[in-house]
Amino acid sequence: MELRHLRYFLAVADEGGFTRAAARLHVSQPGISAQIAQLERELGTVLFDRSGRAVRLTEAGEVVRRHARQVLAAERGLREAVDELHALVRGSLVVGMIMACTVEPFFAALAAFHRAHPGVALRLAEDDSDRLAAHVREGTVDLALIGAAHRAPEDLAAREVVNEPLAVAVPPGHPLAARDSVTLDALLAHPLLCLPHGTGIRASLEAACAERGLVPAVAMEANAPGAVLHLAARGLGAAVLSASMVEGAPELRALRLEGTSVRGVLALVTRKAPPSPALAALLAHCEKAFGTAGGPPHPRRAPGARVSP
Repeated sequence: MELRHLRYFLAVADEGGFTRAAARLHVSQPGISAQIAQLERELGTVLFDRSGRAVRLTEAGEVVRRHARQVLAAERGLREAVDELHALVRGSLVVGMIMACTVEPFFAALAAFHRAHPGVALRLAEDDSDRLAAHVREGTVDLALIGAAHRAPEDLAAREVVNEPLAVAVPPGHPLAARDSVTLDALLAHPLLCLPHGTGIRASLEAACAERGLVPAVAMEANAPGAVLHLAARGLGAAVLSASMVEGAPELRALRLEGTSVRGVLALVTRKAPPSPALAALLAHCEKAFGTAGGPPHPRRAPGARVSP
């Protein structure tokens, strides 16, 4: 048994199929299938149930997954310890980012890190905030940029880079267009447009409503803030996003959302364990790009940053 067998096994388990795992690892599907078959022969048991459309772990596969993660974590820890001893930064990092990310400082940090440490392979994983946070907890993502309501998850180490209020955007002919602000009670009398569940903005909207015992009825959802604004511009409802998101929509009327203390937060999150040398170097570039080095989480919007999903 070799470490690559365990890496291939975890990729298939995480992706739920051989085709997606092969694409993730940049290998052929027959190649990854052969490696899994070899692992099953060595262990003398079937690890995946291949009878359905989706590949599922067998009971033995679940046991192997737990131990495989431990083995690979130990191998990675060994390499990191040696690298730290020799003051080297190499290896690989999985970086998660929210869907439809438009946060320029984050991209700048990734570019600066790549220039400074070309020996570290970066892989990007795009998903919604809830799933990214779960991947960080599991250890399958090293660093993630996520959105949240109020604050980042307390069980993760977080560097807050954006903190701003929610806002509403409506087209000129909308009944609320003549106002400068709107309360939640008045807003909920109209069809709402928002990002889907699992995003920070949606969590912020629901938290704001929960403060007042209200339940928002979202008429339409879109994964990208720009798509939500386009729907609003066509008269399909009032868009609920963050203040910075609605600033760049000149065809819409931006309204303050009053009567709530809930704010949209954008944060960089990692596990609370000491970071590897490569992750520590990436965090340093992020802190420089966002202007948060040497201090507490930034209370306002960093230059070029916007609250996203």
